[in-house]
Amino acid sequence: MPARSREAGFTLIEVLVALAIIAVAMSAAVRVAGLMTQSNGLLRDRSIALVAAQGRMAELRLEGRLPTGMKAVECDQGRLLLRCEQVIATAEKGRLLKVGIQVFDRSQDAPPLARLETSLSRTDSPSP
Repeated sequence: MPARSREAGFTLIEVLVALAIIAVAMSAAVRVAGLMTQSNGLLRDRSIALVAAQGRMAELRLEGRLPTGMKAVECDQGRLLLRCEQVIATAEKGRLLKVGIQVFDRSQDAPPLARLETSLSRTDSPSP
């Protein structure tokens, strides 16, 4: 009777260890994909908020008068509910106006999505 040779192949333990390693790697890949999707959405929202801030700045310039102080207005962009907060203050001994706009998501209490600041001379913003 010939001696029994050990058969080539994997043991059950080796297969289970390999499956465990693959499961950990797959869960890490799914987590990374989820984080990438989430950051992509935030980047999109920030880009849209910047467009809203630029639009609000253009509206202020077209109005022709820039009253100093703080004012908050809704500046929704499509399905994104936004609030634009503008602050206008005098600078350089009254020769310049400092205009700052911050855009917030109205649906949540979070830091601003976008900020836009500029200085305008009084001649850039004619009085009525």
